[in-house]
Amino acid sequence: MFLLEVFDQTLKKLKSQTANLITLTNLSVGGFAIVFGIHGNLRLSLLLIFVAALADRFDGMAARKFNIESDLGKQLDSMSDIISFGVAPALLLYQGILHEFGGPGSFFTVFYIGCGAFRLARFNITESNGYFTGLPITAAGCLATLSFLAIPYWPSQVFAFIMIILSLLMVAPFKLKKI
Repeated sequence: MFLLEVFDQTLKKLKSQTANLITLTNLSVGGFAIVFGIHGNLRLSLLLIFVAALADRFDGMAARKFNIESDLGKQLDSMSDIISFGVAPALLLYQGILHEFGGPGSFFTVFYIGCGAFRLARFNITESNGYFTGLPITAAGCLATLSFLAIPYWPSQVFAFIMIILSLLMVAPFKLKKI
């Protein structure tokens, strides 16, 4: 009896933290993407950003499935997203091509991160009404990361333009229906 109760309580606690554990996986994988990017392993960094996107997709699903959505989970998700879809893709493109621009390349990189942080902060203080305001940082991060694959084929100025456009789209006031 006692072991069954302990097992049941442990299972309930684990279930209640499932979404947060998946969110922390997103954050961890994004952190590794940054570390590998700093050390020049840009292809692995790219792969890890997409793995983080999968984790990001599943954390919300788990929270809804187990009915464990919380303010803590929402904040943790945003903090993870700024790492995995803000800093990691910006650093990937900086290391891959934007460093060639010197100071302006650094500015585009930091501007993208700042707009992503602003977008997440705005999301966290608004009511969930079935719409996103501006481009979600996950989408922006995945598009920035995907653009990395075009470095051998596109002129370097295109990537500065991509970073500016994605930055502005994240903070723009347009609405997108959540799917």
